Amino acid sequence: MSDRLAVLCQYLIPKQALTTLAGKFAESEAGSLSTSVIRWFVKRYGVDLSEAVDDDPVSYRSFNEFFTRPLRAGARPLANADFLCPVDGAVSQFGRIDRDQIFQAKGHHYSTTALVGGDSALAARFEDGAFATLYLSPRDYHRIHMPVAGRLLRMMHVPGTLFSVNPTTARGVPGLFARNERVVCVFEAEFGCFILILVGATIVGSMATVWHGTVNPSRSKEIRQWYYADQQIRLHKGQEMGRFLLGSTVVMLFPKNVLRFNTDWVPERPIRMGEAMGDQAAPC
Repeated sequence: MSDRLAVLCQYLIPKQALTTLAGKFAESEAGSLSTSVIRWFVKRYGVDLSEAVDDDPVSYRSFNEFFTRPLRAGARPLANADFLCPVDGAVSQFGRIDRDQIFQAKGHHYSTTALVGGDSALAARFEDGAFATLYLSPRDYHRIHMPVAGRLLRMMHVPGTLFSVNPTTARGVPGLFARNERVVCVFEAEFGCFILILVGATIVGSMATVWHGTVNPSRSKEIRQWYYADQQIRLHKGQEMGRFLLGSTVVMLFPKNVLRFNTDWVPERPIRMGEAMGDQAAPC
């Protein structure tokens, strides 16, 4: 199938209905049916269960339990770096934010304001800053960890559509990550604020955080917000902060002159949670 046809199909398929149906099955404890689907999924996508705490497909009661499986101790050692990669997957894009514009793919940019649900004051903090967009494929470990230590200030659930977020769709759908449903998490770190965004996609049943649980079960059409500045919810570097119930993408925003990216990073490069994402930028 050509890229153009694949993207056209994304506009035509009933994305919400498919996502709801997939989510209901993924959370169900369907016995041998769940086990059969898990076995098929492992074979189809080449999932490495040897890294999991439990490597037996039969032991998982539901597809979600399998999909969000924890890894065994030591499977993801943390690099000696100021900023860590928060997920397993692949680099989609990364680099400098051009005033308020984030590069998505050739010919496509989107604004930081659109990404954070229209909050221009929040977006302004990241003018000429840095961004990283990381894609999680079906085979990957789907828990998200902290790239750097931070205190939680705010969370938003921004409703949207549910396009696939694979590389083909990223090349063909304008403003993809600012159009899809997403959870925006704002943290305070030693250098100032940073944002970690969980982007939903077709058949991504739900997104969850460790402090809230499942964020989007009702899929409200209104932006919902939670404020935590009066609480002391602190997460250390490398600590789990959330998970996808089926796969998707993470987007991160950092202020200007804070992050110097790992020189080994290039678009489409495979990445692992805990590897070096970068170091603190030298003072100007």
